[in-house]
Amino acid sequence: MRRRRRFRSPSWTASLTWKSAVFLTAMCCTLAALLGILVHTAVTRQTVEHAREKALARLEVVTDAYEAGEPLPRGSGIDPPGLPASLRSLAAGGERGTVVADGPHRPGDPDGQGGPAMWAAGPADGRALATWTDYSHSARTIGGLDRAIIGSSLLAIAATLLVGLFAVGRVTRRLHQSARVARRISAGDLDARVNDPRTARPVRAQDEVAIVAGALDTMASTLQRKLQTEQRFTADVAHELRTPLTGLSAAAELLPPGRPAELVRDRVKAMRALTEDLLEISRLDARTEQVDLAVHDLAPIAERVVRASGTDTEVRVSGAARVETDRRRLERVIGNLVANAHRHGEPPVVLSVDGAVVTVTDRGPGFPAYLLDGGPQRFRTDGAGKGHGLGLTIALGQAQVIGARLDFGSAPDGGALARLTLPEYVRLDDADSDGNPGADRGRRGLDDPDGSTGNSPHTS
Repeated sequence: MRRRRRFRSPSWTASLTWKSAVFLTAMCCTLAALLGILVHTAVTRQTVEHAREKALARLEVVTDAYEAGEPLPRGSGIDPPGLPASLRSLAAGGERGTVVADGPHRPGDPDGQGGPAMWAAGPADGRALATWTDYSHSARTIGGLDRAIIGSSLLAIAATLLVGLFAVGRVTRRLHQSARVARRISAGDLDARVNDPRTARPVRAQDEVAIVAGALDTMASTLQRKLQTEQRFTADVAHELRTPLTGLSAAAELLPPGRPAELVRDRVKAMRALTEDLLEISRLDARTEQVDLAVHDLAPIAERVVRASGTDTEVRVSGAARVETDRRRLERVIGNLVANAHRHGEPPVVLSVDGAVVTVTDRGPGFPAYLLDGGPQRFRTDGAGKGHGLGLTIALGQAQVIGARLDFGSAPDGGALARLTLPEYVRLDDADSDGNPGADRGRRGLDDPDGSTGNSPHTS
């Protein structure tokens, strides 16, 4: 059975501005309708009462003339044509009454009926003595009032909506500003602040948006101080460890050959590597790294890293591209990915180069769930003591420094997958030669053996 697709409202309908506009419009229309009905009812009742009193007074004059045997005034008569049947029945029953209905026929009326009239009738020897007055002016007055009510209501709705949207727009702009600052803080820009002017003076009354902005700025400042303290602590500890480790390494070299000496040297080497990793992380956290960009062929760099690692890693190259990057940092990123695959995964470990993308896969249990959700975390690993979680943290930080993107996922056939996407180098004269790569090959003799150039040309 085909599942019915549920209707999804457009994304803009979820905005506070749109909801406020709908609410203001609905409230203004409801208020305008209620006020219009009240005014229309009150004015109509007053107008009808005035016309009824005038008609009854005229009926008194007509009755006196009828009883005196005098000619009836104009606009009155006994059972005149056009008299409403309900009023005729009321008068025949001996009572007086009034009603608004069509007046008697007037010459020149195309529909055979006169305009609206106020009828008044009373008993006269078993018949109906009636009189009528013109009600068209009152009807026009009520119609004009209705049109004025509708027009003024529309103007009031438009004005209220514009003012309301302006006020709501100011609030939503401030909320969007707070959201942008929050996103900048989550991206690592701890210097970002909302700086709402309403929070500059504590004694000044603050609205809810200003309270949120002030709380966000306070949180950012506290987080920045905490992270800076942790960064200084990490850097200080790493620096302080370098001196005793240097002495310990020299002392280990003086130990007589044997298994204990090998164990000491191995542990000292691991401690020195950990210290260097901590220093590198502290530099990445402080954002003081300087990038040395140059143009390189990606495939030779990847192959050289695998050879230097001394691991059994298969290298697959298909359409390798040239990239503008920092070779030392790129080698560190690829080396950490390969080392992590061998330490926590299972063979075979495959490094693939496809264009400007480097992929490292293994057949192990794959990356843990916390890493796939939130990225690598220092000093956290599921490897049961096989590492400190610093390798992938450094790889991710160095990738961001060189402008690359490092993604972690699961391989299609099982295992872990790390994908490094580098910005591909494009020579401007190649782009102007309609895709002819011959010019680039003609100048490759000026490049270093690994594809790096002495002077980096302009890139796009």
